Order: sequence, then C-alpha cells, then structure tokens
Amino acid sequence: MHTTREGTQQELVCWRRQQLVDSGFQFPLAARLANDSRYDLHALIDLVERGCGPDLAARILSPLDDEAAA
Repeated sequence: MHTTREGTQQELVCWRRQQLVDSGFQFPLAARLANDSRYDLHALIDLVERGCGPDLAARILSPLDDEAAA
C-alpha cells in the first residue's frame, strides 16, 4: 500500500501521462515523460498544439544533461 505522499506522486504521474496522451503523445513516450519531472508538461503540450510532433517536442525540451550523455 502507498503512503499518502507516494499515492499523490503516483496520481500526479498518471495525470501527467493522461494529459500527454490526450494531446497526441503515444503511450510509451507519454509514460516516460510523465515520470520525469524535468519535462515541462505545459511546454510539451503547447509545442504539439502548435504543430510540432510529439517526438520532436520531447527532443526540443529534453533536459540538457541527457544531451551530454548522447
């Protein structure tokens, strides 16, 4: 069983994932992004609403430390 804080965190991740899926992100990508709080959910959705593909939006907004590893 989850503690209240763990339950709340899990609910937040589920909500973030659903917002991304509703905006056109495929479930696997939405799940990955929703679990990473470094991604700005609203910026991701805004880029997609402006015509950017979800994969490209995720690349544009990827945390800089991920690029150093690439």
